[in-house]
Amino acid sequence: MEKPRPLTAQLPLDSRLDIRRRDLLKFSGTAAGLGWLQGCATGNLANPTYLRPFSTLPFARPIVRADEVIRTRVGLRPYRAAGFVVRGEKVGETLVIHNYGHGGGGITISWGSSTLAVREVPDISDKRAVVLGCGVIGLTTARLLQQRGWQVAILAKELPPHTTSDVAGGQWAPTSISRAALETPAFSQQFDEALRISFRTFESQLGALYGVGWKENYFLTDAVNERTRPAYLDRWPTLFPDQAMLTPEEHPFPAKHVLRFRTMLIEPAIFLPQLMREVLAAGGQIHEREVATREELATLDVPVVFNCTGLGAKALFDDAELTPIRGQLVFVPHDSRIDYITHGGVGGGDGLLYMFPRSDGILLGGTYERGATHLTLDAETSARILSEHTRMAAAMRV
Repeated sequence: MEKPRPLTAQLPLDSRLDIRRRDLLKFSGTAAGLGWLQGCATGNLANPTYLRPFSTLPFARPIVRADEVIRTRVGLRPYRAAGFVVRGEKVGETLVIHNYGHGGGGITISWGSSTLAVREVPDISDKRAVVLGCGVIGLTTARLLQQRGWQVAILAKELPPHTTSDVAGGQWAPTSISRAALETPAFSQQFDEALRISFRTFESQLGALYGVGWKENYFLTDAVNERTRPAYLDRWPTLFPDQAMLTPEEHPFPAKHVLRFRTMLIEPAIFLPQLMREVLAAGGQIHEREVATREELATLDVPVVFNCTGLGAKALFDDAELTPIRGQLVFVPHDSRIDYITHGGVGGGDGLLYMFPRSDGILLGGTYERGATHLTLDAETSARILSEHTRMAAAMRV
């Protein structure tokens, strides 16, 4: 039996158009009466002049309150003023390749620094290696070795989620990696090559699997000069696209000027476990074991050991240049309305105050305590971070 055709299919074309016109007029009149159709036309309901060329969402005010805190974390950045170390050293019969000292940019430069470290390995037939450390540097080193046909075992005092890398904010930016005045030409070249390799690798990992995505950054300042502008923006402009200085009419933040640019954001709670799964799936081993002395290296019975111990290299390999820089973070619940990064607070600032929107919560920083060695949570520090972010959110014009 033939199925009945829809009513409009049985009518002449002109009649169908008349029905659609009547329906459209009826809908438009109802919508106007409800008053919501006109509001939709503005795009950004809060202020249509606050254009967001890289997001479909309007600006929203973060919810920052003490009773909303879900966790607080503390970590020590492994900083070397002269820059991170990538070099080989013979310890007895073992070749030790160092890959440590990346300051606050370990995740950022991880793939590049580890690529340079793996290049230090000579062409030998015995392709067994031990990697000391299971943070982002150790894990990326292990994966790169496996991709080159090596058998790898990771030995580490701490495993994710208890490493320094787990406390990282995850913004792709080479912050506190070195002091520019102390950089040698050789290190500057190493830095540049590692950063560009890392950028290309993270671009290839964009998406949910690795927890990598692009985010708008808004850097608040009341003065426009080189001190209020991140140095990496001018040093590597092609790696930080879409830079623009916004006037007060173009943004909702409580500062005279706002610098907008884009960076990637890498979520440690996604990225690190994924690397661990890949290491294990490729036949690697991961052991919770500390190597505390250089003498223990000979007992590992492998030709090559990679030192990816971060701040641990200070004691293990007598690096007096390593300096801890303490950071404390406060998290409030994830908010799908917030998809942008901020640096600075009311009246601008120097970027030490920052907010990163992640799936495991909105991260609020920050602190930069050079030489501090304790991992104890400081209640006053948390209160200050919350207070400054609360002021900033309350002053937003949304």
